[in-house]
Amino acid sequence: MAQATIRNVRYAGMTSCVPRRIVDNIRDCPPQLRSARERVVRNIGIETRRICSEWQCFSDLALVATEQLLAELAWQRDDIDALIVVTQSPDYLIPGTAIILQDRLKLKQTTIAFDVNLGCSAYAFGLHLLGSMISAGGVKKGLLLVGDRAASVLDPLFSDAGTATALEFDADAPPMYFDLNSDGSGFRAIMLPAGGHREPYGLQHAVPVKDEDGIWRSPAALVLDGPAVLSFSTQQVPPAVRNLLAYANCPIEHIDYFVFHQANRMINETIRKKLGLPVEKVPSTLAEFGNTSGASIPVTMTARIHEQLRGGSKKVLMSGFGIGLSWGSCIIDVQDAVFPALIEA
Repeated sequence: MAQATIRNVRYAGMTSCVPRRIVDNIRDCPPQLRSARERVVRNIGIETRRICSEWQCFSDLALVATEQLLAELAWQRDDIDALIVVTQSPDYLIPGTAIILQDRLKLKQTTIAFDVNLGCSAYAFGLHLLGSMISAGGVKKGLLLVGDRAASVLDPLFSDAGTATALEFDADAPPMYFDLNSDGSGFRAIMLPAGGHREPYGLQHAVPVKDEDGIWRSPAALVLDGPAVLSFSTQQVPPAVRNLLAYANCPIEHIDYFVFHQANRMINETIRKKLGLPVEKVPSTLAEFGNTSGASIPVTMTARIHEQLRGGSKKVLMSGFGIGLSWGSCIIDVQDAVFPALIEA
């Protein structure tokens, strides 16, 4: 597909929720890992992260975010026609988390509710999916919940977060523009190798082994090929952003904010410099929140520019990239939208 335009859909509002627990990448790491962790902080830029309590799921954070968003929008729950959850951290393998949240949120039984398995590029893909349903007719108001529970104390990269975005039918809304891409040949760059039907989880996956950095890891842990991800992101994202701007017939200087997936400082700075973007137009939350997977774009909007986006009119280009491999960007006109402050739960 690559490029697409969605009409008659209004971006009504968005909010984000993160756990209260803060982990410092240097202060809270084992002493023997201090020097390695200092390099991570220096090169990748992640100083602190948010980690769920043992009892918390991603859906608990998304529930809190949704309740706050609905209250500020003053939406009636019976008016919501669709609930899409984009996550790689479901409550259970089956059933889908969206079905459970339909009940927890007390939405009507005629609500369309389903999950999508996607990580880093989740937000643009999710907006396109829900926006397409609304634009096609039948769905008047919908909710998009995006986020993951991916953090651990020992892994210095990931944070947990849940977000909620509200879209509604509006014949006068400005068009939304999208550029969405996938390349499954690179699926091994970011993956959980065990636990699915291709490689069922077994006892051998429970025995940790020491890696080259001296860290004990389970064979079932996330595999992340850093050089491959760096090469992919810095080569694919800048031309995709330019292609989207050309498709939307939008000069780059007309964009008020460029919000990128928060992968690491080197990747994001390379993308920014390749596009020639001023620092003040590219908000970042890496230092405080790390990589919040698919939630990183809405978390960054909430934590950095929610006051600028609330009640006014801004043109925002959002771009997510990573697991899959997949990358997606969109241009959204945010007009008189609801943007509550960041929630901790």
